[in-house]
This record gives sequence, structure tokens and C-alpha cells, in this order.
Amino acid sequence: MSKWGNFTAGRITKLDCEPGKAQSIYWDGKTPGLGLRVTAAGAKSFIFQTWMRGSSLRMTIGDTRTWSVGQAQDEATRLKTLTDQDIDPRQLRRERAAAADAANQAEQRKDLTVGEAWQVYIDARKPKWGERHLKNHEYMTKPGGDKRTRGRRKGEPKTTQPGPLHPLLSLRLSSLDAQAVRDWLEPLAAKTPTQAAQTYRALRAFVAWCADRPEYKALAHDDACSRRMARDVLPKAKAKTDCLQREQLSNWFREVRKIGNPVIAVYLQALLLTGARRDEMARLRWKDVDFKWQSMTIRDKVEGERTIPLTPYLASLLAALKQQNDAPPPRYRILDGKKIENDLKNWKPPEWVFSSPTAKSGRLQEPRINHNKALTAAGIPALTLHGLRRSFGTLTEWVECPAGVVAQIMGHKPSATAEKHYKVRPLDLLRMWHARIEAWTLEQADIEFEQAQPKLTAVASHSKKAIL
Repeated sequence: MSKWGNFTAGRITKLDCEPGKAQSIYWDGKTPGLGLRVTAAGAKSFIFQTWMRGSSLRMTIGDTRTWSVGQAQDEATRLKTLTDQDIDPRQLRRERAAAADAANQAEQRKDLTVGEAWQVYIDARKPKWGERHLKNHEYMTKPGGDKRTRGRRKGEPKTTQPGPLHPLLSLRLSSLDAQAVRDWLEPLAAKTPTQAAQTYRALRAFVAWCADRPEYKALAHDDACSRRMARDVLPKAKAKTDCLQREQLSNWFREVRKIGNPVIAVYLQALLLTGARRDEMARLRWKDVDFKWQSMTIRDKVEGERTIPLTPYLASLLAALKQQNDAPPPRYRILDGKKIENDLKNWKPPEWVFSSPTAKSGRLQEPRINHNKALTAAGIPALTLHGLRRSFGTLTEWVECPAGVVAQIMGHKPSATAEKHYKVRPLDLLRMWHARIEAWTLEQADIEFEQAQPKLTAVASHSKKAIL
């Protein structure tokens, strides 16, 4: 039951909730719409209630301990004035709260650092990136100071160095302008030009992302990483040309096949014979190799994955590797001069084709040391692992393999409309050309392989005879 009467401070203190009810409401006889709500727990607060647009409108004004009777009456009068003008005071309250929140967030964003925004950027882009791309971005911001786990040259520090982007992380995002970027980039480019170029491209993508986000747009300087700065500060990019020549194949294969670790020896040959990227081949699992249908499925950074032929010679190398992979380890091993028993009961064959028992990931991580030693022994100039991929693409011209076939095997994007929309080559067609490429490569390397090899094309055979 509603009770009426003029509110006074003394009367309010005496009003209680009616027995058996969760709350009771008492109305002020002086101010229209002003009420006092008393709960069964004893809480008391002023409320305002009226009719607006054909429905009841009720709002809480505030607790009686913070609002005096006079203040509550003035607030109820103000609210009544608004509703008489068909203005909903609840909407005004929400708008004020939203504006206050926006102002508070804007004030907080003023102190937002590059490092904080960078982490949000990484989390947002992570699902669209590959493993290696993500690791590169994580490396750029490492604080350093960790103990070096690999060998170091004389005079080098005992701990790891900070990532190239780490000096900018403590900077406020609003301070990351063109001058700040230049001051950071110039000494880095003078010391490590290639690393500076890679990091600058990553920073430019980050700045563009911030400039496109509503919450960071007001803070980001979209001109912080301009192309003019890149031209002025960074060295001009030079096309890499490291590639095996036809006459170097014999020496290269001879020394690579001598490598004591068969996993690395097969891995390097697989790179040259397939033109795969180094991480694509390193991440190959046994479930991706089909010996029955002579194919391999490679995780592709362009299309997600691609299936390529498993050529005869490479198949024989992988078959020997699998036989070794599936063989359980001996019962005992020697570690630091101590005889330790292997856990044969829980042992399982590694899932990786190019496995490594010492690597945390379980797969091959760093084959370059053995490759460089093989190059030195063969008398061949420096050649990167990506140079083996470049070598495959170049050497295929000796058998006049169609460019589209080579691109499909290597995982390149189609470069013409016909390639994109009209040419879908089956695996058998790729196998025909890929087997010819392998046969020609083995012939130049003086490797005798017993399995029958496809004949070379007439033009390729003629070209070879002409050179010899």
C-alpha cells in the first residue's frame, strides 16, 4: 500500500518496510513523482516515477544517506520538467555515462605504449599468420638478456640481445611519429641493414593497422613510416642470385650425401629436388607422405597446402629414412658418461619426417652448419637454403619444363589469368615433368639410380650434347 505525506528528514528515518513485503514505497505529498523506497533489509532510497508516452517510468535518484530531502525534491522537479517535454531522463543518463566512459578511455589511451598496442595487434593478426611469420614478430620485440644457448664467437656477449623493435615498445603510441621512427631506424640500418628493412616493414604494417582501428586512430601517426623514409634510410634491395650451376651438381651431391646425419642429408636433397621452402619441408610429417600413390602434401604458406609428386629417387631416400625412423632405440644410451635405460615401453616413432631428438619441437631446426661444411668441401661458393629452391626453379629450364608446372610444384601463385582460371594440372601430369627434372638432375650429378628413369626431352638431350 502506498502512503502519502510531506517528506521531512525526521519522518523518513521512522518509515519502515511493511511486514511481509520485499519493499514499500512512500510518496511525497509536496513534490509530484518523488517517492521513498524502503526494502525489507532497511535500505532507503529516493525514487522518481511518472507516466511518459503511455507507460510508467521509474528511476532511482539516490540513497537517503547522500541525498537530503530538499535535494531529492529538486531532482524530482527537474526530472518531471524533462518528462513533460517528452525527454526521457534515462536516455540522458545513459548518454552522460557513455560520454564519461569515452572520456576516461581517451585519457587512458593517451598513455598507451607501443608495446601494449603491439600485443593487441599480434593477438588480432595471429590467426592469419603462419608459424614462422609469428615467430619473426615475437623475435622483434624480445627484451634479450637470456643466456645464449648456442656457441658464440670470441668477444660476443654471453646473453642474447634485445629484438630490433624493443627500443620502441616503451614509447607512447601518440609519440610514434616520423621523427621517432627515423631516430630508431638510422642506427639500426647502419648496423644491420637487412634486419632493419624487415623490421621496418613489420612496423609499417603495425602503424597502418593502428590507423585503421577506431580506438587507436586518434593516437596513431599514419605517416610515421613513409616510403620516402625507407628510400632515404634503408639500403636498396638487391636481388639474390645464389644458385647451383649445372656443373656444380656432381660436387654438391657428393658432399651432401657424405653428411653423417642422414636426416640432414636427405633434407637438403629434398629441398633441391622439390623446390620447397625450408620450413615447408622441415614441417613434413609421415602422414603427409604417400608411398603407395607417390605423392607428398606440403603445408603451403600461399594456398594452405599443396600436393606434389614423390619422385622415384626421393621416394627411395624417404623410404630408407622411414625404416630408420620406425626402428626403436637401443635399450641403453650413454649420457655424460652414464649408462641410462631408454623408456622403450612408451616409445613411439617420431611423427616428423626430418625428426630431431634434441630439438624442443622434435623436428630439424638448423641444417645450415652441415650444408656450409659440404659447400666448402665441394668448393662451391656460399649458397643459402633458399638458394636450393632457386636452383630447382632455374635448373628446370634445362628440360624445358612449362613454367606453370614449375610454379605449381614450388607453390608459387599463378601469374596469368589462364593459369589462375583455366589450367588445373592433375598430379600425373606434374609427376611426368617432375620425374624428368629429377632424372636430369641425377644424370648431371653422376648418380646411378637403378629404377627406370623417364627419358629426357629431345631438346634437352640435344642441348646437353651440344654443351658437352
